[in-house]
Amino acid sequence: MTSSSDLIVRFAQPADYSVLFKLIEGLAEYEKLSHAVIGNALALKEHLFGSHRYIEAILAEFGGQAVGFTLFFHNYSTFLTKPGIYLEDLFVLPEYRRQGIGKALLTKVAQIAVERNCGRLEWSVLDWNESAQAFYRSMGASILDDWRICRVTEDTLNKLGTLRE
Repeated sequence: MTSSSDLIVRFAQPADYSVLFKLIEGLAEYEKLSHAVIGNALALKEHLFGSHRYIEAILAEFGGQAVGFTLFFHNYSTFLTKPGIYLEDLFVLPEYRRQGIGKALLTKVAQIAVERNCGRLEWSVLDWNESAQAFYRSMGASILDDWRICRVTEDTLNKLGTLRE
């Protein structure tokens, strides 16, 4: 377990965009999805800190080095009539796992959700990532078996976006 005095969990600042993007690349490598990273650090910076902020990020630093992050944005529950937070990514470098850093990151996002009067905090987990599933369950999360993610991207998204009624 890391000493809590050695761990800093904080909102990302504009100067953090390149280190945050490197952590995203580390996440993609861990998930065997490096080929899917077609974005870039400058687009990330614009979406985090530009005139329209689409996302927010929290960095975990240990010994002055960025070792993990979480990236999230607001969604909305019509049934609860409350905003929620969708946790897009939570990642800790493999050599820093099992030291309380993931817990600190998830707890920080949960605190933000409570402060903002959100009705829920949601995220997805890969079906093969049993260690992440166990971690999330240990934190009190339910894994919903009866829901599936639907997605359209690139060409399909463009076709759908230009359909005429």
